[in-house]
Amino acid sequence: MHGEAVVVGVGESTYYKHGGSPDTEFQLACTAIRNAVADAGLELSDVDGLISYMDYRNSPLRLADALGLGDLKWSATPWAGGGNNSSATMHLADAAVSAGHAEVVVCFRALAQGQFQRLGSGAGLMGGTAPEGLAWGLPYGLMTPAQECALQTARWMHDHGVSQEALASVSLACYANAQLNPRAVRHGRPLTREDYHDSRWIVEPFHLFDCCMENDGAAAIVVTTPERAKDLDATAVPILATAQAKGPEIGIYAFQERWFPSMYYEGVAEQIWNRSGHKPADVDVVQMYENFTGPVLMALCEMGYCEPADVEAFVGDGRLEGPDAAVPFNTSGGNIAEAYIHGLEMVVEAVRQVRGDSTCQVKDVELSLAVGGPGYAPGSAVLFGPAL
Repeated sequence: MHGEAVVVGVGESTYYKHGGSPDTEFQLACTAIRNAVADAGLELSDVDGLISYMDYRNSPLRLADALGLGDLKWSATPWAGGGNNSSATMHLADAAVSAGHAEVVVCFRALAQGQFQRLGSGAGLMGGTAPEGLAWGLPYGLMTPAQECALQTARWMHDHGVSQEALASVSLACYANAQLNPRAVRHGRPLTREDYHDSRWIVEPFHLFDCCMENDGAAAIVVTTPERAKDLDATAVPILATAQAKGPEIGIYAFQERWFPSMYYEGVAEQIWNRSGHKPADVDVVQMYENFTGPVLMALCEMGYCEPADVEAFVGDGRLEGPDAAVPFNTSGGNIAEAYIHGLEMVVEAVRQVRGDSTCQVKDVELSLAVGGPGYAPGSAVLFGPAL
């Protein structure tokens, strides 16, 4: 870590509503990878490492053959139960490049929810295909991530006196920032507080706009050495620190007394701040995965940004909205309003903030944080340092 590996390219496909892509999931992956490699000023044949985030359908062999990648010396994927390890793609890429296993590593995620069964659906679980943890809840109707996170969020809100307005503030910030981002699926569709409260319940305390979208699209990131980056025109963004942490024994599925309610990110926070030598107040902009708004509030607290008793004031009164926000947050619109590409698009935005080319650019960004999906273990985060 500490800048031994750098990001030199980011790319994506067009982001579509669920079922809106004219291309297959594999084609979306190819498009994002091509765009990221071109952004870096490299050739596809330069790529010798490939890391997917929870993308099991688009294998490295098929991608390498279709795109004409180089001789792959490194391929990997982080363990995942949700969006928890999206930032861990940077952890593995950093390890590969810093140790010399590969020189040009591409991290990617492609997701065509219109082509394949959507993520987070209860459909099919009753046929006996539920993961072990979910199977325990099926007899009681506990079938989806929305229901799991709602239980956690409702109890946490009750314990700390947090109101629905705090959840609304997260959603409103994502929508406000998406209005500056032409790539965002919800660009041109602003959200008011009245609209938020008038929207239907999905599972209390989550309204419709507390939940991330369903999308088709792909995102990719190129990591290499600082030495190789010197030969490129691209701005190099150092990987300053990464972290993974396990959390509870079997994740959110078991509401154990010593963890409930929690998003399991205290270990991630301890590692990222100790490894980087920084603290939350040093960070210029944060991209925090929001499958739902409730886990964002809990993770902000566990990452050290504020105490639960103060979180409503911390996120309220527009403090998360726009490039001049008190706490610049999810500046592309996040999963809720840009696109749900399993959180990898938020790592792309964290890089763009350091490069200075975000659509919602925060002034003088040196430290940019991306946090993987809270609520599922192991969790992850990546802190990018000042551009080279």
